[in-house]
Amino acid sequence: MTSPYDNNALDLRNDPDFFALLAGSYRLIVGRRLVEDWQGPEWLYSQAPFVVLAHNTLPDPRFIYANRTAQNCFEYSWDEFVMLPSRLSAEQPDRAERQRLLDAVTRDGFVDNGRGLRVAKSGRRFWVENFTVWQLIDETGKRLGQAAIFSSWRDE
Repeated sequence: MTSPYDNNALDLRNDPDFFALLAGSYRLIVGRRLVEDWQGPEWLYSQAPFVVLAHNTLPDPRFIYANRTAQNCFEYSWDEFVMLPSRLSAEQPDRAERQRLLDAVTRDGFVDNGRGLRVAKSGRRFWVENFTVWQLIDETGKRLGQAAIFSSWRDE
């Protein structure tokens, strides 16, 4: 089953439909608001003080969205991020734990208050704390990917 977000040519930075998917899925599955009513796709991408990431449903999921805060945190540009398999956000020894977390999201819809060790482009390792990962599900119930949000991280 393919998703429209499996196409790496899409630019979702300020896409209103993708924003609606992110915010709507978060509200439906997690039960909280991702943003306030006045905060739209441009705000989420360029001004949000928290990280928002999303990957698609490919067998080796690739990032399809990373707001500016995520780009700064992980040290990748937009163009680099959207070509990156999401597994590379963790070092090899930490990927099994990351995969268990993503499997739990697939099974349960979301995981809250997560914690994990991640790696930036430069090799800098950092702890991500109190993160939430949730399923991106459209209005028909089709799974289109997974997204993550966090506002707390610190270097190892």
